[in-house]
Amino acid sequence: MRISVAATAMSAVLALAACSPPAEADVAAPAKVAPSTHPVSGLEIVPLTIRSADTEHRFRVEIARTAKEQAKGLMFRTELGANEGMIFPGSAPQPRSFWMKNTPLPLDIIFIGADRKIRNIAAHTVPYSTQPVSSVGAVVAVLELPGGRAAELGIKEGDSVAW
Repeated sequence: MRISVAATAMSAVLALAACSPPAEADVAAPAKVAPSTHPVSGLEIVPLTIRSADTEHRFRVEIARTAKEQAKGLMFRTELGANEGMIFPGSAPQPRSFWMKNTPLPLDIIFIGADRKIRNIAAHTVPYSTQPVSSVGAVVAVLELPGGRAAELGIKEGDSVAW
């Protein structure tokens, strides 16, 4: 009787050990999850990739969906990370025009056609300018990146954009 109680106790200890979490040194730190909304604008952040020849450039961009969000854009913003930006999707292809009113950062404004290829790039736009910056033809979206970033990465007309 004594042996069966000891055997049962040992089985219970082994079963509990098998179900226990690993020692703390074996536990991997939880992966950091990037926020899904921007802390300043409150806009949803989505991944965006520009394919340029054999290279993919990955960004995390705020998506300005409504007319109000698009009208504000990056106005009053004083910081924009190298791999951050804002995308302005449209409902149908049409010529688009932007300005830099109340925007202290120089931007690259990238116009994207219905085929999701870059139609034209207005590089290093002038902060606070009210001069229109326009697409060449009809586009379905406009992407704003930090000024000079497109040239730095070799992004050019004809490159494909996915978001």
